[in-house]
Amino acid sequence: MFVDKVKIYVKAGDGGNGVVAFRREKYIPDGGPAGGDGGKGSDVVFEVEEGLRTLMDFRYQKHFKAPRGENGRPKNQHGKSRDAMVVKVPPGTTITNEATGEIVADLTEHGQQAIVVRGGRGGRGNSRFATPSNPAPEIAENGQPGQEKDLKLELKLLADVGLVGFPSVGKSTLLSVVSAAKPKIADYHFTTLVPNLGVVETDDHRSFVMADLPGLIEGAHSGVGLGHQFLRHIERTRVIVHVIDMSGIEGRDPFEDYQTINEELSQYNLRLTERPQVVVANKMDLPGAAENLELFKEMVEEDVEIHAISAVTKKGLSDLLRSVVDKVESTPEFPLYEEEEIEQRVIYKYTKKEEPFKVSKDDDGAYVIEGHEIETLFKMTDFNRHDSVQRFARKMRFMGIDQALRDIGAVDGDTVRILKHEFEFVE
Repeated sequence: MFVDKVKIYVKAGDGGNGVVAFRREKYIPDGGPAGGDGGKGSDVVFEVEEGLRTLMDFRYQKHFKAPRGENGRPKNQHGKSRDAMVVKVPPGTTITNEATGEIVADLTEHGQQAIVVRGGRGGRGNSRFATPSNPAPEIAENGQPGQEKDLKLELKLLADVGLVGFPSVGKSTLLSVVSAAKPKIADYHFTTLVPNLGVVETDDHRSFVMADLPGLIEGAHSGVGLGHQFLRHIERTRVIVHVIDMSGIEGRDPFEDYQTINEELSQYNLRLTERPQVVVANKMDLPGAAENLELFKEMVEEDVEIHAISAVTKKGLSDLLRSVVDKVESTPEFPLYEEEEIEQRVIYKYTKKEEPFKVSKDDDGAYVIEGHEIETLFKMTDFNRHDSVQRFARKMRFMGIDQALRDIGAVDGDTVRILKHEFEFVE
């Protein structure tokens, strides 16, 4: 089965917890704090594996959760940081953040990597909190939570040339005679259900990769027929080979077919019309094809390059392949996305800082505190230790949360909720 679009969930590893520990060495009274820090959680890295061709593996595993860092130890020993969790994807995979629509990575070359979510840092042990006024703190942090995202993976085939056209115009036959590919060929529509790739070598020993895509029909760009599922695969191609049944044996008009397919390409993505296009007048061995070709040439623009061939008898193939490979070599790669979408350089620009917290009143009368900063602080606090709880309370007061609760009407004894945990507001 060919799978080229999946949705998955990824979660980087949480940081390891810091620990509260003290020196317990003989002859050293009143040993100081000796709690080590936790290790960093594992990042999730996507890496291109040349041997993969589809996203089939992701149909059966949609959740990827990386290991957390090791907890700290006594004697100031740091917990072990985890190595990155590497997920293999085929070349041509585009990774998009489903929530924001942002392009996370566009992976095309073997061995290319992208960190899609980062692991949390390890929590600090009590050695980190020692001060002259508090030389023996009983405070340690839990590890920082790792990032998590819902991602959409799309595979866009790495082909130099894409074959387009209506069903049954001979695309699969053409691919089978110019390459070693063995696509399914039969005399009914939509024989091709998945894209097929083949390496084509010309008589002057130049080569390129050709993709045969399922047939397009009118309305394909908006989801009609099979072709719309695979239009994305033509986005990476440098040259479009437009195959037309010039015999009109199925009762269709070749010029109307030509106009319809070009309209579908432009409706799907206007950038597709910028690619050089070669028109292949196929089935020239059938009656009426020569007459139709003359009419076709009168109706199209003069600069349209047309090659008359018969894929079955292999007539005209050499000239066609030489012309196509010339265009492949002279045409630069088309960027799939605007440069700023996947900009790799560091750009410094002003962005408004996210509010550290937001306070609201729930329907049940409880006051709800939300916000990435306060929720992260909450998760990193060890509520089993009194000193850690006191530190969390001071942090909340310093951030202005206490006053914000008073401002919206909170009084002594009211319920305050952070995530799924509830506390009592105390004046």
